Amino acid sequence: MPTLDKVLVAVNEERDLPDFSRISLFRLLKSMDFVYIKRGRHSALIEKLEIILWRRIYLREIKRYREEGRPIYYLDETWVNAEDVNSKVWFDKTVTSAYMASSEGLSTGAVNPTGKGKRLIVCHIGSQDGFVPGGLLCFESKKNTADYHDEMNGNSFRDWLEGVLPSLKDNAVIVMDNAPYHSVKMEKCPTTNWKKGDIITWLQSKGVEVDTTMIIPELLEEVDKIKPMYNKYVIDEMVKTNDKIVLRLPSYHCELNPIELAWAAVKKHVRDHNKTFKLQDVKILMNEGVNKVTPEMWKNFIGHVVKEEEKSWELDNKVDESITAENQPCTLTMRYRLGRRR
Repeated sequence: MPTLDKVLVAVNEERDLPDFSRISLFRLLKSMDFVYIKRGRHSALIEKLEIILWRRIYLREIKRYREEGRPIYYLDETWVNAEDVNSKVWFDKTVTSAYMASSEGLSTGAVNPTGKGKRLIVCHIGSQDGFVPGGLLCFESKKNTADYHDEMNGNSFRDWLEGVLPSLKDNAVIVMDNAPYHSVKMEKCPTTNWKKGDIITWLQSKGVEVDTTMIIPELLEEVDKIKPMYNKYVIDEMVKTNDKIVLRLPSYHCELNPIELAWAAVKKHVRDHNKTFKLQDVKILMNEGVNKVTPEMWKNFIGHVVKEEEKSWELDNKVDESITAENQPCTLTMRYRLGRRR
């Protein structure tokens, strides 16, 4: 792991570089736009090409839609547990026993829940104008599995979104992630798992003349030629009929969705005020938390995300430049940058 101490040792071992003190190297790294941050789930330096391309296309499109002045809405799902509380509290160390607390009329401390309890699944949508009135979907989890996405399905999500669409502005853009229930296909297209006869039947149903001597790879090549015409999502087509479009976030990029910051504010309200650990009370707190997220807060959340978008755009440019700059290894690039600042 590239800690400051390890970088210091590596730099000072290089004959072509000057010796640095720890504080000098720290200041130098800061001046070179290095930051010491929490490790993320992915790294721009080792991402798959399809993710890089997906992000690049998303960033171009979201920027264009903002320049066109189109209303942009962000939606997402989350969960709230009945026993969600703050993990840290102020504690009086002078109280050494329950007997002492009782005799002196002092508290023995906040009640600590035994687990996570039942769970609420929550879905909402918002924009710079705040959460959309009437857009909240909230129901009790039945499975309580590790992944709350198990509770949603294509039908329930479609029904919810269909009810929300009339409340959204015309010509709106709806940003969402690529959860399975967001991406139910109108029609399944053949894949390598299909039987040969089924692929032939599908192609013939689309008016394609098929040579029955073709093997599966050849048939799938024919499928690829017409697949874009049939590779459509139920949600996208429903939204189009309402004069709106869907824009999907690239995988693993929840930091580009401002509703995540809104969820953090809602959950903080729940944790700060949760006393009974009863699901119905938590549901009330969750609604209160949603109402406390103002349009001004939403504007700040979106502003933060715009900065994240700009950072991602610039990072992709820098990575691309470093790859094409004479195909030099990263160690040579680092040496060059340090050498320039001697």
